[in-house]
Amino acid sequence: MVSEAQKKAQARYDAKNTKQIILKLNTTTDADILEALEASGNRQGYIKALIRADIAKRGHGVVTEE
Repeated sequence: MVSEAQKKAQARYDAKNTKQIILKLNTTTDADILEALEASGNRQGYIKALIRADIAKRGHGVVTEE
């Protein structure tokens, strides 16, 4: 069980170090994307890997590994 202090500490960390991005997909027109995300197992990792591959391909920015 997580204590209130741990919840507050996590909230402070998240506010300082993370940014949440919401992606709204249509179940009909984006079915292929939804299927690929479901099949990936790790949606966040899959999306980040695709974006980093695109960045490397285009030569923009610095690509970092996690």
